[in-house]
Amino acid sequence: MKGYVLDYICENEFKKLERALKKYNMLAFKKLNFEYYPALRNGQFVGKLVSSNEKNDTETYELKLPSDKMFTQIHGEVKLIYSVHKKNETVVLETITPSDILLEGHRSELTTYKGIMISKANASKDMFKIDLLNMLHDNK
Repeated sequence: MKGYVLDYICENEFKKLERALKKYNMLAFKKLNFEYYPALRNGQFVGKLVSSNEKNDTETYELKLPSDKMFTQIHGEVKLIYSVHKKNETVVLETITPSDILLEGHRSELTTYKGIMISKANASKDMFKIDLLNMLHDNK
């Protein structure tokens, strides 16, 4: 078998994040599965190199996934963080961020406010951010 093998630090946790991503951000999920995973298997390491460890021959990357601008401003960038182990020809998928909102979405259905999903734990804070960003956008 040629190419790199995809592996996980914690497969259960990562699969939860993937399922939540599929539910709440289908575009990012499709790009991840149909463009980025095949590229990683072929040895094309996409994203930004964050760190490298020459002793262990590993590199860590952050890959920005496509997301709604408003979601990004409220919850942060949607990123895949992964490590490449060149000796073993293995790509270790570490996490998808923002993991807190994605895991919360996996546990229970998230509500939306003006088309943006909001956290149940920080609902008032998220709604305030959405209103503030909408006011700033309207004043431009």
